[in-house]
Amino acid sequence: MSVFQTYNDYFVVSPKNGLSQFQTMTAYLGGSAFQTVLDNPVTAYRQLVQQYAKDAAGKPVDPKVAAAEATAVFKANPAAACLSGLIPRIIGVGFKRVPKFGILLGLSFFLGEDGTISATAAFGASILSAPFINPIRMIEKQQRAYFKTTGAEKPIGEILKESAKQNFQPLFRGTVPLMGHSLASALLGLAGQPKLQKYIKNELSHYGVGTFLSGLLASAAVTPIYVAVTNPLSRLEVIMQTSKIDGKAIGVIEACKEMVTDSKQFGLRGVFRGQGLGIAKGILSLTAFHQGRIWLTDAFRNHNISNGSYVPTVGSA
Repeated sequence: MSVFQTYNDYFVVSPKNGLSQFQTMTAYLGGSAFQTVLDNPVTAYRQLVQQYAKDAAGKPVDPKVAAAEATAVFKANPAAACLSGLIPRIIGVGFKRVPKFGILLGLSFFLGEDGTISATAAFGASILSAPFINPIRMIEKQQRAYFKTTGAEKPIGEILKESAKQNFQPLFRGTVPLMGHSLASALLGLAGQPKLQKYIKNELSHYGVGTFLSGLLASAAVTPIYVAVTNPLSRLEVIMQTSKIDGKAIGVIEACKEMVTDSKQFGLRGVFRGQGLGIAKGILSLTAFHQGRIWLTDAFRNHNISNGSYVPTVGSA
């Protein structure tokens, strides 16, 4: 495929998978929006569990104490806590996912993969999309950062005003761990889960296992590996992105030292705070994302078949 692809080519239905690049991208964005709404309460609770790893004096606290504090915040204002950060996350479906999925699928199509995700495309997307994704993640975490003291979200406008005083540089805190997080997400979540789901569905089809159940089983299999890889990275992001915007920034090395101190006092429980929540979130997120994506993909493909733009062959997608 030519690098200088014309605008019209983006809407041409591929004879290989029955979808245009536009439809593939839309299916990914739709699945992402569906996932974002469903997993937001777990996402918010997990951040608080990781954020409350230190007391007011800056000393590490037992993970059980941190979990109890996070629970108390949710009980005090359950609706606000569950919905906290949802608006920037929904907005982020466009600002974060368009660059991420656009680069990912663009590299995939450029490499002749027609929408399937390879390690090469995943690596390229994780590096190139990070500057677009990080500001949204920073705003999301800042909104929840002061729940324990104020009982409410920090307004987005206030976050942006504080960042503007430093030429918006604080919005890029945590970019380095995000790149690693994005790479693991792309390799295991976007590339690995669909392949495993297809294998499970083929192997268990004679037991009546359909798309949803096979997707759930595939997500359950992939998620523990994914969370084991990304949980420490997620913790670094939380440490770096929940410090005061107008205060001293916490760098990667300093955040790593904080995790080392935590591990010395509480062992692996200190390093893997929120691990169980991460697994629950991962299963929910991956299943919701891929199920939403599959629903939209099937709808687009059926539409293309009905209008004659795609004629499926035996054994095709």
